[in-house]
Amino acid sequence: MSLDLLSKVGIGDETALPPPAHRGEVSVEQALAKRRSCRRYLARALSLDQISQLLWAAQGLTTPDGRRAAPSAGGCYPLELRLVCAEGVFRYLPEGHQLCKESDRDVRADLAAAALGQEFVARAPISLVFSAVYERTTSRYGERGVRYVHMDVGIAAENVHLQAEALGLGSVAVGAFDDAAVAKVVGLPDPEKALYIIPVGHRA
Repeated sequence: MSLDLLSKVGIGDETALPPPAHRGEVSVEQALAKRRSCRRYLARALSLDQISQLLWAAQGLTTPDGRRAAPSAGGCYPLELRLVCAEGVFRYLPEGHQLCKESDRDVRADLAAAALGQEFVARAPISLVFSAVYERTTSRYGERGVRYVHMDVGIAAENVHLQAEALGLGSVAVGAFDDAAVAKVVGLPDPEKALYIIPVGHRA
């Protein structure tokens, strides 16, 4: 399924993603052994099916009662996830496995600038941007909840890296960025805080 569909979506509109696959051809062991950071990408768009699979691996629902592919301390689920691509900025909605369009601008170059000039962020066909509402967890666990939020995002991000490898794609962890600049580029509302960027694409 082509990404062209996303360019026709209006701001604030929700779009259902293709259903994720629950069985693949690459084992966890193979994905672990092959995974390497990738900073060089082909100028080739991902399919909506691939994007659907990556988002599901990060935060998708795996049971009818709302459990997700990545665990969260106390089931607080502080993470928010956005897709940045040529067609705009989209927030992932785990319930319903949908995207909500928040901007129709291609902000990949701006995101690269906010990531301290790491140009491969601009060249990647997509980036996934994790943010968090800390209060969802700290309201239950106090200051200790900050650590739990960071554990949550690390687990979810590793799911993305392994899923990318299983799909034959390259990815890289990006933690070097100006927090406020990323929040502005992606349009994060208060009290969300930017935590992690994952560019993904076909390896060059």
